[in-house]
Amino acid sequence: MLDGGFNLVNVLRIGVDIALVWYVLYKVIMLIRGTKAIQLLKGIIVVLAVRMISILFSLQTIEWITQQAILWGFLVIIILFQPELRRALEQLGRGNIFSRTAKSEEEIIEQNIEAIIQSCKYMAKRRIGALISLERETGIGDYAETGIPINGRLTHQLLTNIFTPNTPLHDGAVIIKRENIVAAACYLPLSESPFISKELGTRHRAAMGISEVTDAITIVVSEETGNISCTRNGELHRELDLESLRKLLNESLSLTHKAPERKSRKWRGKKDG
Repeated sequence: MLDGGFNLVNVLRIGVDIALVWYVLYKVIMLIRGTKAIQLLKGIIVVLAVRMISILFSLQTIEWITQQAILWGFLVIIILFQPELRRALEQLGRGNIFSRTAKSEEEIIEQNIEAIIQSCKYMAKRRIGALISLERETGIGDYAETGIPINGRLTHQLLTNIFTPNTPLHDGAVIIKRENIVAAACYLPLSESPFISKELGTRHRAAMGISEVTDAITIVVSEETGNISCTRNGELHRELDLESLRKLLNESLSLTHKAPERKSRKWRGKKDG
């Protein structure tokens, strides 16, 4: 009985030990994710793999080189990554190094929507034309390749600056994937639907076109009127105020929203080029 209980305690202790190690490794990876340190980690893994292969096949020269790389590598890491190490130690001293977690999808969506709303508010007030397409489930990478790569984090300042008139990137569509602006000055397919009002301009036809072949949601700010429109699932929602646009984006992008998509004012005959 004692032996069985002792073995159970050992198993529990080993389990807790492994769980703590994995938890620490997970937090460290979350801490360095998105920094140049993650590339260093990949390099270390490659060096260790090469060393294991050299030992296995008795490759003495490669084994000696990898041994020297490992021997002096830690000193090089300390020198090259001094700022990151100092920041990590500071966080450890404040006791919040293990409280840092990656942003949830809902937080990313909320920040994206806020950035888009602020940008559309600015552009609509000044009648700056804009065409913004947000990738959902269907990839639109083919259309992103027709433009100029940006690969920058989505902010309302960057988004607004792209569409500023008389700048190299203002003509065309911006494509957004998660929290990143993937590309600008992109070409989107024009809708050939005969039911689209003749008064609508190229931006609206491009927004309709992309919504007919993908599930992307696309926002249009009219250069002529400053009106905001949005397309999704082959439907055009026109003359949206900022709250209506926010609600529509929440409905379209939220991971948990199950309500049927609302159909707002569509196909009005008012000039909105």
